[in-house]
Amino acid sequence: MPPPILQARGLAKQFRGFHAVDGVDLDIAEGSVHALVGPNGAGKSTLFNLLTGFLRPSRGRITLDGADVTGLAPDRVARLGVARSFQITTLFPQVTAREHVELALQAPTGLGWRFWRSESRLGRFRDRALA
Repeated sequence: MPPPILQARGLAKQFRGFHAVDGVDLDIAEGSVHALVGPNGAGKSTLFNLLTGFLRPSRGRITLDGADVTGLAPDRVARLGVARSFQITTLFPQVTAREHVELALQAPTGLGWRFWRSESRLGRFRDRALA
């Protein structure tokens, strides 16, 4: 089995004394597929939020390809290749699916999230969004 690309050691998260995640050790190999199942309140979402930077752990360590990413902001963790999806997938209800894709394509450019820019500046993303 290849070495793990993502590891968690002793990962824990407490909320005012409640242990939502407590002592999780996790090894994920690159290219592998895993499932995390359990009843409501078992800590599944909290674990994903810890791994993707949406929450800071109370204790423990997270490494990605050997680098410590514990407590990094979600955007930094995502740029390193670890991101999560949410059940609510409509960011802006009035925007079409294609326009959502255009926003995603625009994000890493110098335009950032400036979707109020002129059509001539943003039109270059339309062809890529349709591909």
